[in-house]
Amino acid sequence: MSHNNQERDVYVAIADPTRRQLLRLLAEAEELPLHELTAHFHMGRTAVSKHLTILKDAGLVLARKDGRETKYRLHAAPLQEVQDWVAFYESFWKQRMDQLQRLLEEN
Repeated sequence: MSHNNQERDVYVAIADPTRRQLLRLLAEAEELPLHELTAHFHMGRTAVSKHLTILKDAGLVLARKDGRETKYRLHAAPLQEVQDWVAFYESFWKQRMDQLQRLLEEN
């Protein structure tokens, strides 16, 4: 997979802890400007902006210009793919644990 395609992948986008924290911050607020998001990290605006670009490329963040400022908001719809994937394995492991429980009860 090329570097550009990886940036558009939701799983790649959420793999980084900084980006997951950015998503959490945006989930807790309707919209935040870059300088407010940057205040939560030990890195500069450029680094935070690069993380936001990856999230935007994956469709997880929307950006809007407001004068000289860019404001960001969460667009959580692409996370449904992750939820569906996790739900499958949740069901898988529940079935396995039920099987194990039945085996333990038989012995």
